[in-house]
Amino acid sequence: MMDLLIELLSEEIPARMQARAREDLKRLITGGLVEAGLTYASAGAFSTPRRLALAIEGLTAESKPVREERKGPRTDAPEKAIEGFLRSTGLTLDQLERRADKKAEVFFAVIEKPGRRAPEIVAEVLEAAIRDFPWPKSMRWGSGNLRWVRPLHSIAAILSDEGGTQVVPLTVEGITAGDTTRGHRFMAPDAFRVTGFDDYAAKLRRARVMLDHDEREAAIRQDAANLAFARGWEIVPDDALLAEIAGLVEWPVPLMGVIEDRFLSLPPEVLQTSMKEHQKFLSARNPATGRIEGFVTVANIEAPDDGATILKGNQRVLAARLSDAAFFWDNDLRVAKAGMAEWAEGLKSVTFHARLGTQWDRVERIAALAREIAPHVGADAGMAEKAARVAKLDLRSAMVGEFPELQGTMGRYYAQAAGLPERVADAARDHWRPRGESDGVPSEPISVAVALADKLGTLAWFWLLSEKPTGSKDPFALRRSAIGTIRLILENRCNLALQPLVKFAMENTPEYSILDQERVENQSRFNELAERQAQLEVLQGAATSDEERAKIADELGHGMQFARGLHRTRLANESARIRLAEAAEAEAPDLLAFLHDRLKVHLREQGIRHDVIDAVLAMPGSDDLTLVVARATALNDMLKTEDGTNLLQGIKRAANILSQAEEKDGVEYSLGADPKFAETDEERRLFAALDAAEPRIAAAMKAEDFPAAMSAIAALRGPIDAFFEAVQVNTDNQVVRRNRLNLLSRIREAGRLIADLTKIEG
Repeated sequence: MMDLLIELLSEEIPARMQARAREDLKRLITGGLVEAGLTYASAGAFSTPRRLALAIEGLTAESKPVREERKGPRTDAPEKAIEGFLRSTGLTLDQLERRADKKAEVFFAVIEKPGRRAPEIVAEVLEAAIRDFPWPKSMRWGSGNLRWVRPLHSIAAILSDEGGTQVVPLTVEGITAGDTTRGHRFMAPDAFRVTGFDDYAAKLRRARVMLDHDEREAAIRQDAANLAFARGWEIVPDDALLAEIAGLVEWPVPLMGVIEDRFLSLPPEVLQTSMKEHQKFLSARNPATGRIEGFVTVANIEAPDDGATILKGNQRVLAARLSDAAFFWDNDLRVAKAGMAEWAEGLKSVTFHARLGTQWDRVERIAALAREIAPHVGADAGMAEKAARVAKLDLRSAMVGEFPELQGTMGRYYAQAAGLPERVADAARDHWRPRGESDGVPSEPISVAVALADKLGTLAWFWLLSEKPTGSKDPFALRRSAIGTIRLILENRCNLALQPLVKFAMENTPEYSILDQERVENQSRFNELAERQAQLEVLQGAATSDEERAKIADELGHGMQFARGLHRTRLANESARIRLAEAAEAEAPDLLAFLHDRLKVHLREQGIRHDVIDAVLAMPGSDDLTLVVARATALNDMLKTEDGTNLLQGIKRAANILSQAEEKDGVEYSLGADPKFAETDEERRLFAALDAAEPRIAAAMKAEDFPAAMSAIAALRGPIDAFFEAVQVNTDNQVVRRNRLNLLSRIREAGRLIADLTKIEG
């Protein structure tokens, strides 16, 4: 067994690409080795800003010989067929074997591939991995053709076993593999030899390189926490930033700095975002004041002055950045305190979509929809409308222009500065949420109303325009809006019918508005024309000369032509309105189906069977997602029990017998089951059980007490089982047969009160 060490040393690899690069290197090398016939015990990939490394243990020294037999054409086959077989095998005709096969003689190729030594295979696999490495972005440099994320400096490839080490024989674009590497660019730049992974990792550490990304991240976290603790502060958690910083340094040296007093009045989110986005600083909060008062910067070098010069330079740059942020903040506060009218006017000049108008038009539609949604989520309609009108205004602020990720957060500050109610300010902040899977969902009713109006409205408007997600393309992030809509509804337990809200949103679009305006204007012109025509008729009757009568008649004629034009315009307007209404009627169910597809994924993650979901979605009221989830959960729980499984079989058996009889007889058996025609005790007990269960099921479903409904229908399990064991439904007595089929209809209808159980598998 052998161990393999590979290192690819280059210029700095972007931090965002390193994690994927580690996995890709491991996948390409290990996959290639296994495909070539080698096996291994374990593999680990590592990265720093300047290097990718892979360590493989327990690698076999050579691949095993392979013997392959391949059947070819008949010996009397056309010459071209035989030549094609020879080309595919790489053999000559005299190397083929002739064997009897059924009624003919056929050629067989016996291909023997000898085992290959590990160095040869590793060289081949490593070269292919380097040349075909899937970097998101890569570059060429110098006169070579090799593409790499940044210029590649050296390749180390070493195989080692008990007998010693050997370098893999490989040269790629003039770079020959060796057994040397280099340490930290500044603190230990000289080359040194390594003999294996343990030697490599130890010498790198002495050369001020911490190889493991996770170790660097943990060291930064601990050292930063210690520096903050010494001042009585705490580090603001930010795992994504911490991981990025670990990808920027080979030898992390955290340094603690203090924010100047003149910037402490800035909102903490502004301080944190500015330091994170511009300088990759971790924020330090003072628990006593709740303010962010310091920062941690991570140097990549141990400086002689313990980082004083580095810290001084960073603080100078930070002061410049925060001065800009303070300027934006002061200007934005001035606009906010004046009522934000300047920003509202600015939204009127920003196009949201060519067919959906400006951002202000969008805000107006969100406000109308929020007012419509508000009563369904327990919010005040007027407050919801007011919140919707100010929720997007911070998009015109200088601060959000500089830091788009602060949209909503700054909206809350500006709404407070404008003197708006706290709930309105909270809605301005929270209506963007949830932004992703890890983001929380607002629960305050006004925030929920505005957030739902924003997301559901966006879906409805783009659906009406047929701008739907296709495959991997989703330019308007409609899938995210759909998931956000579902989470808002379910996590707040909102009972609201989506279909009417979707139609309301679709009808509240610029195209509808334009048609309404044109209709009003057309009617106004028609009324003015009718009044003028009436005046002309009076004047015509009072005219005293032929010339005057002719002039009036001429104007009357022009008026009639204009009236016909107005009539044609009105017909075109009505036709366009009908087409839009038809589009809304067609697209609203399609949008609901899209939401149902996203809901299915959510419910499957909760352990609810797909057929149970389909059975519930087939019921009326499936546009109330909270109702759907409650039904599906209760039905899914019932089907996990023995009673539920057996009951389902009984109901499906009744439905099958009934549908066959109805198809054969050409009638529907749905009325007239009468206990007086019952011939057995089992029939009579089933009548009694249905009489007791049906009202209980109906009442529980009406009250949306689905567990109680499941309990009520589960009580039918015993009587249904006993009925089918004792009774022959299709008896020769037609009166009894008809009565029993009608009794089966009652069983089927009892199931339909719960869900479309025919969609349940099994």
